[in-house]
Amino acid sequence: MTRMRIRTGERLKEAQNTAAMLTTFNEIDMTEIMALRSKFKDDFLKKHGCKLGFMSAFAKASASALIEMPAVNAFIEDKEIVYRDYVDISVAVATPKGLVVPVIRNVETMNFADIELTLTALGQKARDGAIAIEDMDGGTFTISNGGVFGSMFGTPIINLPQSAILGMHGTQDRPVARNGKVEIRPMMYIALTYDHRLIDGREAVTFLKRIKSAVEDPGMLLLGV
Repeated sequence: MTRMRIRTGERLKEAQNTAAMLTTFNEIDMTEIMALRSKFKDDFLKKHGCKLGFMSAFAKASASALIEMPAVNAFIEDKEIVYRDYVDISVAVATPKGLVVPVIRNVETMNFADIELTLTALGQKARDGAIAIEDMDGGTFTISNGGVFGSMFGTPIINLPQSAILGMHGTQDRPVARNGKVEIRPMMYIALTYDHRLIDGREAVTFLKRIKSAVEDPGMLLLGV
């Protein structure tokens, strides 16, 4: 085992032994965000020099929900709850040497382009083996996108000392009920694993519903509502 694999295993096992982990699920109709990406991806690439992905929408939606629900953005230190008034999102990135989790800082102040540019730069550093400890330190929440590998469903493990992690999965066409009719829509399952010592089910479900609403109607994110 490499040193990175050993350390990753230790952290994952520590999370299982420490947190009261529970996972809740929802699903997102990706129709609108896919249409937005399809319409503007060429202009976005031309102007900003990076591709427009879905991570920026999920990161921005998460930042908005975390500000609204500070318990999900908090952590436990001894017998105290520490709340943050900022959002630093850790994003899991696969590299040839293993999984690393660089941090996008102050996501609540960013727009889509800021997030994509930062994520592109961090991802390149990770793949080049140039990622530094300070690039991965201090995140308040994590997003893991197993969908890029074809995952349909999964339960991510919390990245301690954080209290929650959002799992994105693959988008697949599925029949869903819309206005009394069955339609084929591109759907994604999402999962929130959270520390039940700090976060209750009501907060977790409300948080996921906020993510769902924002991604299904991207205008909410662009207008900051």
